[in-house]
Amino acid sequence: MFTASSDIQKIQVVLYQRVSAIDCNWRDQSNWSAIMTLLHDFADELRPLNIDLQVLTDEAQMVVRGYGDVLNSIRLRYPPAGFSNACLGHIIGTSFNRDLADDLRRGINRLLFAPETIEPVGSDKVVCHNCGCGC
Repeated sequence: MFTASSDIQKIQVVLYQRVSAIDCNWRDQSNWSAIMTLLHDFADELRPLNIDLQVLTDEAQMVVRGYGDVLNSIRLRYPPAGFSNACLGHIIGTSFNRDLADDLRRGINRLLFAPETIEPVGSDKVVCHNCGCGC
């Protein structure tokens, strides 16, 4: 939740290591350098609002068999809204066009400006992606 104050709000985008499944023909087609540029530019956009967007990598590994697993390998952390380590798939629900840049922007905006629209943990509307985030 964004509050109009001088306090800097911190949100973290955490990228887990992605390992392609050996028994799967699906390959991640995402342009990761473009994704990193987007996140850098988005951080610049949020800075005047006193929001510090940080991009971190984590050594945890996720086996990727499809786009849903890519979403699971990206975690958003924003404790002021009650989300300490939610996967991007939990935040956005369905990806409409499998555009990772669009999904990231949508997820970050939703978490920052409309966290009440995210299904709570334990809700029967949450579709579990079996990523270990607790949903």
